[in-house]
Amino acid sequence: MDPYLPPYYHPGSEDEAIRYMMERRRELGGSMPERRQVSRPLILPGKDAYEVMRRGTGNQPVATTMAFVRLLKDLMKDENIGARIVPVIPDEARTFGMDSLFPTAKIYSPHGQQYLSVDRELMLSYKESETGQILHEGINEAGSVASFTAVGSSYSTHDEPMIPIYIFYSMFGFQRTGDGFWAAGDQMVRGFVLGATAGRTTLNGEGLQHEDGHSLLLASTNPAVVAYDPAFGYEIGHIVRDGLRRMYGEDSENVYYYLTIYNEPYAQPEEPAHANIEGILRGMHLVSESTAAESADQPHAQLMASGVGVNWALKAQGLLLEDWGITSDVWSVTSWNELRRNGLEVDRFNLLNPEETQRVAFVTSQLDGRKGPVIAASDWMRAVQDQIREWVPGDFISLGTDGWGMSDTRGALRRHFLVDAESITVQTLSMLAKRGEVDAALVQTAIDKYNLTDPSAADAGNTEGSG
Repeated sequence: MDPYLPPYYHPGSEDEAIRYMMERRRELGGSMPERRQVSRPLILPGKDAYEVMRRGTGNQPVATTMAFVRLLKDLMKDENIGARIVPVIPDEARTFGMDSLFPTAKIYSPHGQQYLSVDRELMLSYKESETGQILHEGINEAGSVASFTAVGSSYSTHDEPMIPIYIFYSMFGFQRTGDGFWAAGDQMVRGFVLGATAGRTTLNGEGLQHEDGHSLLLASTNPAVVAYDPAFGYEIGHIVRDGLRRMYGEDSENVYYYLTIYNEPYAQPEEPAHANIEGILRGMHLVSESTAAESADQPHAQLMASGVGVNWALKAQGLLLEDWGITSDVWSVTSWNELRRNGLEVDRFNLLNPEETQRVAFVTSQLDGRKGPVIAASDWMRAVQDQIREWVPGDFISLGTDGWGMSDTRGALRRHFLVDAESITVQTLSMLAKRGEVDAALVQTAIDKYNLTDPSAADAGNTEGSG
């Protein structure tokens, strides 16, 4: 003991002052800070809670952002976890169609509603409450990430598993608050992060500030983030259900999920009877296999795409067959990032265990024996798809939205970046020509046919505004 410092004085555990202090601390929930490694699992919803995602939307066009909000509304009604869900919303909730939550869940305010809302005549007007469930943070992404972190770590700090649902413009997530997301991983946060209005061409009317083509790359650098880029509502349903299991079920994991969702409306298909759920969760599944008669020497291709890009690939599949007599298969890649992680894990195991049976990356196993080159397209930079190049057997090329965007129609933007259906078709012909499977002259013929060098000539069906 330092002879120049007085010793600490402790009057003893039975002293009146000490007893008072300990009683107050117990009433406040115990010592702080406190971290628990294990928290009780939650009773999670059964498959019926995801029916809204499985049945599709028929002919009604619905963006994946809206599809997710529909699922969120149903999950918030669940008797076991509904009250534990905390939507965290920076900016304007109506952008994401979340105003439907106002009347029931209400916006949290410690003092209740202290003003007369300007939208009070609307059915879905602002409703603030001392017991509100929504954290409506205003234009404050840093504060929103802090709220996400506090809610997502409450299982450990307060022994109360809570489920944060943080939804934001995808451009303003990992780019603007990436360090906050890294800190969230460091604090073993669990929950869902939703990059809405994702992609470089779906929210085009507001210019470059919202054209996100790289957040999936930034997310890939964070070991705690499980990132998905789903195309359809039924994929979202399976991803969310599995995420809840991994984060809040038995043997829970210290991860959190990042889903990129879009604002472009299109008909959401019904879940196929024999959907490959394992493929959806691990990163890729076959959504349209060629049914045309195929001979052994007939050119064939594998079209891989994610998010809104799956629709471009499906259209390209039709163009290749109708215009050029070429068959192809279409894969929905729900996660380029997870496919890469799996490949890295496989490579590590094989390196360190040379005498064991060598493992095969999931993407390799899915494409093994499949005929033709792989053309990979998305609404993201090519580097997103290029993550899996090492594990793709055979020829591979990516199409992406590299470079600056611009304010224009969706169709013109996609033609500018050469990622639309016609561009995928021409790229497929080019790959087949290099392999000597089609006449090289077909490539120029196709470029002229689709007027590929003129963005204004893009398919009128894809030239609507930002939606």
